[in-house]
Amino acid sequence: MHISDERLKADPSRVVLRPFHLGWQARTADGNRAFKLVQDINSLSEDQAAVEYRRVQSDFAERHWQTERMFLERYAEVEEVLGLDGAQYSETRRKLIGSYFCHEYTYAAAALMNPSVVPHPDQSGMAGGACRFVMSLRAVGEGHISSIAFREGIFERGGDFSLWPQSSFATAADSAIAEVAGDEAVTVYRHSDSSLSNTVIFPVTEQQAGGLEDLRLVRFEHGDGDYEWIGTYTAYSGRSIRSELMRTRDFKSFVMQPIRGEAGRNKGMALFPQKIDGRYAMVGRQDGKNLFLLKSDDLECWDDEGALLMTPKYPWEFIQIGNCGSPLLTEHGWLLFTHGVGAMRKYSLGCALLDKDDPSKVLARAKTPVLTAVDNDRSGYVPNVVYTCGAMIVGEELLIPYGISDSAVGFATTTVDELLRIME
Repeated sequence: MHISDERLKADPSRVVLRPFHLGWQARTADGNRAFKLVQDINSLSEDQAAVEYRRVQSDFAERHWQTERMFLERYAEVEEVLGLDGAQYSETRRKLIGSYFCHEYTYAAAALMNPSVVPHPDQSGMAGGACRFVMSLRAVGEGHISSIAFREGIFERGGDFSLWPQSSFATAADSAIAEVAGDEAVTVYRHSDSSLSNTVIFPVTEQQAGGLEDLRLVRFEHGDGDYEWIGTYTAYSGRSIRSELMRTRDFKSFVMQPIRGEAGRNKGMALFPQKIDGRYAMVGRQDGKNLFLLKSDDLECWDDEGALLMTPKYPWEFIQIGNCGSPLLTEHGWLLFTHGVGAMRKYSLGCALLDKDDPSKVLARAKTPVLTAVDNDRSGYVPNVVYTCGAMIVGEELLIPYGISDSAVGFATTTVDELLRIME
C-alpha cells in the first residue's frame, strides 16, 4: 500500500454565488419583506443606484464567474415571484436588485471528505493503460450543509495519478423540480460553460435540505457497452434520512430521485456495476451493524430485506461494519472495500472477496485493516477515521481516495495481489 503525499483540504476561499431567500411570505410591520426590499432599492435615484451597483461590482465581480449575468437571472426570478414590472427598471437597477437576493456561500469551508472515484465518460487520448477519472467529494460548508463537488484526473499505469487544476471560480448547478411517480425528483444541470471540476451540486428538495451525504458512484453497464454513471447517497432533511439515486450519462445533467422501498430508509447502499443473474444488486447495512446483500428487479425500488452477508469478525470492526463503495470485479471475484468500527470509535478500512457468480458467498476477508488512521491522519473534525465511498481498479492496480477524520482527503494506491495477501 502506497500512501500519497497529496491532500485535499477544506478551503474557505472556494465560494459560489447562491440565491439568498429572504422569505417571500415573511411578514413584518411593513408587509412582505422581499417586496419592501425592492421598494427601498427603487427609492434610490438612478445615479444612486449606479453608485451602489459599482460598490457591489468592486466587492464581488472578481470573485465569481459571469457575476452580472447571474444577477440578472436572479432578478428575473424575483420579478416572477413578486409580479414586478421589469420594463420600468434600467438594467443597472435590475442587476442591483438581483444582487440583494444573492449571497456568497463557502461550500467547502468546514470539510472535504468521503470521496468516490470512477472512470470518466471521456477516455479520448488515453494511452499506455492510463484512465481518466471522475472523483466525487462530500463538501461541507456554512451550517454544516453537505453538497457534492467533483475533481477530474488521470490514473497512470504503475500507480501514479494527477488531478486536473481547478479554476478560480466555482459554479452551482441549476435545477428544475418535477414530480415523478408521486414523489420528488430533480434534474440538475451543469452550466454549459463550466467544467465538472468547478461544479457543485447543492440540496434542492425538502428531503435534501440538511445535506447530500456520501455519494457512492459506480459506472453501471446495462449491456453491450451501454454505460450509465449511478450514485447512491444519503439525503438528510435535518430530521430524517433516506437513500437516493443520482444518475447521469455525461456529467452534464443529473437526475436525482428517491429510492423507494424499505431498504431506502437506510444509509450506505452501494450498487454493483452490473446485474447479477438478471437483477440489480446492492450491498448495504440494514440493521446498523451488519452488511446485507440486496436484490431488486427495479433500480428505483428496493423492498427486499436482503440476505445477511457479513457480520463483525475481528476486534477492529466489533462495533459495526459497512461498505466503502461499490464492489469491483476482478478475475478472483468481487472485491468489496468495507469499513469497520472498533474501540474508541476508530474507523478502519477493510476488504472482502465475494464469489464472482454468487456474491452472497464470502470467499475471504481482511483479518487486519487495509488502512487505518495514524499520526496526523488521526486529527480532524471527527478524529480517528479513514473512510472511502469508492475506489477504482485499472488492470490489477487500485486508486483509493479516502476521507481523513471527516476533514480532508488522502490517496492510496495498491494492487489486487497485495490485498489478497491480507485476506483469509
